[in-house]
Amino acid sequence: MEKLAALQALFAAMDRALVAYSGGIDSTLVAKVAFDVLGDRALAVTADSPSLMPEDLEDAKVQAAEIGIPHEIVNTHEMDNPNYTSNPANRCYFCKSELHDTLKPLALERGYPYVVDGVNADDLSDYRPGIQAAKERGARSPLAEVGISKLAVREISRSLGLPWWDKPSQPCLSSRFPYGESITAAKLQRVARCERYLRQLGLRNLRVRSAGDTARIELPPEDIQVFVQMTDLPALVAALRIWIYLRHPRSGRLSQRQTQSRSAASTPHRRLCL
Repeated sequence: MEKLAALQALFAAMDRALVAYSGGIDSTLVAKVAFDVLGDRALAVTADSPSLMPEDLEDAKVQAAEIGIPHEIVNTHEMDNPNYTSNPANRCYFCKSELHDTLKPLALERGYPYVVDGVNADDLSDYRPGIQAAKERGARSPLAEVGISKLAVREISRSLGLPWWDKPSQPCLSSRFPYGESITAAKLQRVARCERYLRQLGLRNLRVRSAGDTARIELPPEDIQVFVQMTDLPALVAALRIWIYLRHPRSGRLSQRQTQSRSAASTPHRRLCL
C-alpha cells in the first residue's frame, strides 16, 4: 500500500523515535510501523492519569507486548493545572502540553530525536487545540504527514493483521464533560464506573456523557435492546442517575459544537425513558 510505504519511509529517515502511545488504534498503528522499521530504536510511552481508564492502560500494555515494541508508563499531572480542570474549550491544549512537557525531556535524555503521536489526517480538519500544543513542543504526526485518514488507519491495521483494527475510538474521560463544568477525579471515576459496567455487558461503541449530577449513555440503536435486556435499569439509574439517549456515539462531539449554536447543541434527541 502506498500510504504504508510512505509511513515506513518516514520512520526509516528518523533513525530513532519515541511514540506517544495511548493504546488507541491510531497511535498503535504508529507504534507498530515504528517498531517494524526501527526495532528497539523505537519506544512507546503511555501517559497514566485519572482521565485514562485502567482497562485502557491494560489494553495498551497488551497491544505493545504483541507488537514487540519496548513500552514504558509515565505519570502526567494535568489534574494539578486549574487551566485543565476548569474545562475550557481548549482543555486539550493543557493536557497535551503536560504530556509533551513530560515526553520531550524523556526523549532527549534517552537519545530519541523525535517524539511522534497518532494524529491522523482527519484530525487536522477538526477543532483540536492539543495538536497545537504538541507542535509547539516539536512533536511530529506521521499519519497526518503522509495523509493517512481514520479509515485508512483501520484498513492498514487490518492488512497488517492487527486484531484491534476495528477498536472503537476511546478519547480520554475528560471529554465526557461539557465545556465549563469543572473536572475532578471523583467525576472521572463516576464516568469510568458506568463505562466499565457497559463494557462488561459486551457493549463496545459507547459514551457516557456527564453533566452536573446526571449523565447520559450514548449507544448505537442496535445496542439499545441488548442494554435493556441485560441491565437492571432502575438499579442503574438509582446508582448513577443516568439518562439513556438513542444517539450514536461520535468522537469529537464537543469540539464539533464549537461551530454550532448553543440552542442547536442543546436540542434533546430521542430518549429511552426509564
